[in-house]
Order: sequence, then structure tokens, then C-alpha cells
Amino acid sequence: MVIGNCQGRGNHALLHSIPELNRSQREQFVRLIGPVFEHSPWISEQTWPKRPFADLDALHESLCQTVRDAGDEKQLSLIRAHPDLVGKAALAGALTAASNSEQASAGLDKLSPEEIAAFQKYNAAYREKFGFPFVICARLNKKEAILKAFPLRLEHSRPEEIKTALEEIGKIAYLRLRDIVQT
Repeated sequence: MVIGNCQGRGNHALLHSIPELNRSQREQFVRLIGPVFEHSPWISEQTWPKRPFADLDALHESLCQTVRDAGDEKQLSLIRAHPDLVGKAALAGALTAASNSEQASAGLDKLSPEEIAAFQKYNAAYREKFGFPFVICARLNKKEAILKAFPLRLEHSRPEEIKTALEEIGKIAYLRLRDIVQT
């Protein structure tokens, strides 16, 4: 998956090469790649044996294939590992560094009280309908686009929304990989 117009790389002091990742022991690979999928290191653990990876895209595809092969329960667990946008964790400053940076890049750290209320209303309606949080690649969207996406996606069926959420997680993972892997 190639994503254009990526916003800047994170504040990682050291980018890792594909050959380095291919040589890494399981623990090192999971430590480096595990955070690419929110609170779900099992994905990198299960992908590690599939080395070597030819390049960043091959690594990303292999990680996403692990997700596709995981089955419904693990996929739902992955979706549920994501925080609500402008949710309790964000407002309390309890997001992962990656999620915090991503939400800030979309302008979600500078909302009016009315915008916060709108996000909270949509989050509640979305969770009530689907049973998991609304997931969108914040780095590829701004607050206005995200707020417009909520009502559209609330019209989806649950299977459509699971598919959409997993696609968005794939985008998030790709951008996070670009932050830590030399290309």
C-alpha cells in the first residue's frame, strides 16, 4: 500500500533498516515493530517468522496478512485496542505517544467545547451501534473530515464497518512503519 502526502516522521532517534529487521531476534523485532499496531504486539510476534522482507511494503503486507488471517475475534480485539478520538484517554493525556501525535496532526488537540461534544456524541453512537471504537487514520485527515466521516460510517453495516476499520488500521500501521523503517 502506497500512501501519498504522508506527514513527517515521528521523533525516532534511529531508523531501522529492513536488513536489520530481517536479522533481528524475535524479542527485538517485537519491541521495534509491535507498537505499529495499537496495543497488539501479537501481530509482530506472528509475523516475525515470515522474514526476510524485501522492503517496507513487503513487511507491511506481511503484517496485514497476519491480521487478515487472525480471525474475527482477534481482529475485533485489534480494533478495540484503539482509543476513541477525543475520548477519555485523549482528554486525560493517557494515549500512546503515536496516538497522541496522530490525533494532534489532525487538529484534535485544539478543539472547541462544541467540537469535543460532537466527537463524544458520535463516539457514543458509534460504539453503541458497532461495539468498538471509530477508527480512522488521523494523519491522513483533519478534524472536519473526521467529523463528516462519522455520520456516513454510522450508516454502514457492522461487517462493512469492521472491514473499514481494518483498512484504516492498515493505513495507520503503514505510516507508523515509515516512521521507524528506513526506505
